[in-house]
Amino acid sequence: MKYLIAIPTYNGGKVWQESADGISEFNLNKAVVYVVDSGSKDDTLAIAKQHDFETLSIDSKDFNHGGTRNQAVENNIDRADVIIFLTQDAIPQQGFLDEITQVFNDPTVACAYGRQLPHKDANPLATHARMFNYSAESYTSEFKDKEKLGIKTVFTSNSFAAYRTSVFKELGGFPSNTILSEDMYFAAKAVMAGYKVSYCAGAEVRHSHNYTPIEEFKRYFDIGVFHHDESWIRDKFGGAGGEGMRFIKSELSFLLKNHPLWIPRACVHNFLKIVGYKLGMKYPKLPRKWLPKLSMHSRFWK
Repeated sequence: MKYLIAIPTYNGGKVWQESADGISEFNLNKAVVYVVDSGSKDDTLAIAKQHDFETLSIDSKDFNHGGTRNQAVENNIDRADVIIFLTQDAIPQQGFLDEITQVFNDPTVACAYGRQLPHKDANPLATHARMFNYSAESYTSEFKDKEKLGIKTVFTSNSFAAYRTSVFKELGGFPSNTILSEDMYFAAKAVMAGYKVSYCAGAEVRHSHNYTPIEEFKRYFDIGVFHHDESWIRDKFGGAGGEGMRFIKSELSFLLKNHPLWIPRACVHNFLKIVGYKLGMKYPKLPRKWLPKLSMHSRFWK
């Protein structure tokens, strides 16, 4: 099989330097690396060129989570059987590419995602979030698993995920008008079409966020917007409520054992997540001028 790594970038900073170094060090198959930059003002493009990555520059106003990634696939559809997406702040670990591409030996696998470990400076909340969402055990899910896994059946993350280009083309790729979660949208379409999603725990990157409470609110507002607009996913695979409660219980247990002083902070975060999500689900009823201020992705509303 032929592989290609695609990365959208914008002002990647120091962590992009680490990511680019890791890609070059562990890209043992010498897969083409294709960077789509949205008008960076720092040395993001210079770092890409230092590593001999191919680059495409677009205007920042034209960036879209789904549409920009679709463009990367369309520009390389004949060059790769599998396209691996990374974000600029995901730092590859040894074996990341070999592990995630092996699952495509199964012709029914449409997409796969790897394990995300916390960054070295991750706070306790970010550390637990990665432990909860990215376990040490690999698995493959398909439509029949929805009764057991619920919405987790179609969970994936474009911070580190791979797609079979033939299926990507067959299913029409990512939506170009979604605020986020274009990865879950595609995974849900793939599973409903009879394909499988694989989680590959042996393929690892470092990727996490030390969100503030307000950033957490805005992020979950956007998730609520997505779940409102793509309600068919909840109808087919269930809502996120059960998984959310499981997360809160797991987080409390983790903090009690390891970081009890962080429990009040966690309570604030979880309260704002819930409020943000519920507001996002009702966004059509809110004043239009509020939406960019409530959202982490304010450009979406323009």
